[in-house]
Amino acid sequence: MKRFFGARQTTLASEVALTGTGVHTGAPVSIHLSSADTDTGICFVLPDGNDGEIELPALIGALSNVTLCTVLSDGNGASVATVEHLLAAVRALGVDNIRIEIDSGEVPIMDGSSAPFVDAIDAAGIREQDAPRRFLKVLKTVRIEDGETWAQLSPHDGFLVDVGIEFDTPIIGKQRIRLEITPDTFRDELARARTFGFMKDVERLWAAGLALGASLENTVAIGEDRIINPEGLRFPDEFVRHKALDAVGDLALAGAPILGAYRSQCGGHRLNSLVLKALLADASAWTLFEAPRRREVSHTEAGFGAVAATYAADRS
Repeated sequence: MKRFFGARQTTLASEVALTGTGVHTGAPVSIHLSSADTDTGICFVLPDGNDGEIELPALIGALSNVTLCTVLSDGNGASVATVEHLLAAVRALGVDNIRIEIDSGEVPIMDGSSAPFVDAIDAAGIREQDAPRRFLKVLKTVRIEDGETWAQLSPHDGFLVDVGIEFDTPIIGKQRIRLEITPDTFRDELARARTFGFMKDVERLWAAGLALGASLENTVAIGEDRIINPEGLRFPDEFVRHKALDAVGDLALAGAPILGAYRSQCGGHRLNSLVLKALLADASAWTLFEAPRRREVSHTEAGFGAVAATYAADRS
């Protein structure tokens, strides 16, 4: 069992590369994951076209689009799309500082889940750094409503994700998942859940220049009365599990591990971002604190909640 350190910042122990295809562009993509200094955070590195590079931190302030996927931009033309599955793996596995070099404008879709990114991070390994980890602690409930859909962040000693969905098809119907996020629960319960789409929407998306790289290799395709993929589903409720995975990735844009409970009903990238923006806009709704080094926490127990409980006396 690998060790996981809760109180110190972490980065990758070695480098790892992946190649794949952009689900919307259909273009080949290569990414290279490597270590980064303390307090760097999660940082995408893009070529600038002149043998230089552009650093694009994964922060809510860089969010530029939430149509079908999460897109980050520097405001000057540099952008990277479909970041949510990679961000979910990085944050859930407890990597604080990472450099993500990418040669295209879209993170590869891989198999449509976070599992390939989890495998890559596990292959690289995680090492502790000599700086305290900073947590973003939710102090009061912040809620966003849009008709019958809603999302909220509320106080909680840990990182809880509670997501409900409802689709007007018996293939999905109503589904809900409630999960305390730790490295192990993410691996076991969310990481393998794939993105999904309806066959009836394919021509519309293609006409809009989207989903050009989508296939049965990276998307759960839903027909009128059945799942088109010959292998079927990985979980009976794979759809809501993937929505929870997306939420973990979108909330990684907070810039620090969240100590709080995220709940939503029929949400998505837009509501995920709106509730995070609302939280950060209210200075009385959150605080940052550093975890003092008191004891090492095993990989199995070390969700951020276990760390929070251990350092409860030190939180403001």
